[in-house]
Amino acid sequence: MRRISTALAVLGLAVLGLSATASAAPTITLKAKAVPIPGFPHTGNILGAGAALQAEYTISGTEYGGFPPPLTGVKFFGPASAKLHPQGFATCAPNLIKEKGPASCTKASKAGPVGSASGVVSFGTERVEESVTVEPFFAPGGNLEFFVAGHSPVSIEILSTGKVVNSSPPFGPTVEAEVPIIESVPGALDASAKTINVKVGAAYKKGKKTFYYITVPKKCPKGGFPLKTVMEFGNINNPREPGEKAEASYKAPCPKK
Repeated sequence: MRRISTALAVLGLAVLGLSATASAAPTITLKAKAVPIPGFPHTGNILGAGAALQAEYTISGTEYGGFPPPLTGVKFFGPASAKLHPQGFATCAPNLIKEKGPASCTKASKAGPVGSASGVVSFGTERVEESVTVEPFFAPGGNLEFFVAGHSPVSIEILSTGKVVNSSPPFGPTVEAEVPIIESVPGALDASAKTINVKVGAAYKKGKKTFYYITVPKKCPKGGFPLKTVMEFGNINNPREPGEKAEASYKAPCPKK
């Protein structure tokens, strides 16, 4: 009986340990919706119409100096039957952005308006809030890229590259973005992200025809369009090594009839 009790106690501690480990991942939320493309009427949350996609993220956690670990990757799963049409849009090479900045890209290569993000950077043991801009561009090969820039209190310039692939239903077009780790100052903790707000979507005219990067599905499932995101974080002891993952789902509202 004593051996059984001891075994049960060890098992209980193991379960508690597993629960603590599982709960160590940051908590994330996702909200997204189809919105109009400026300058192009009859776009937005309309079945079968062109649209831009606005996505809003929140990230919370205390695992890394009182904040979430550094963000290293984001996967966004769009709904099945949504269509992407990258053909005909100008692109901006990643090396060009890295060497000369986003001003070197043509206006036609912009995949959407300038978005925003917020987080914390480090000065020694002090953690300080910082806001950055997030500028989306079309990348070669039908992919996307996001230029992130901040100026105070830390100068930040990084390029996040996003590969566009297809996923199995109920999901469809999927963006798999890599996020470089943002260093604050030598010896201090790396930056942590807290919120992200981006909008992707553009259009162009060729003759009398208009082409849209994103087209809303012609039918909306009951309850809304299924969306999902998976965020990857660096290890809390060494952020350059893989750490926890966090997942969130959301159903974007169907168009009003």
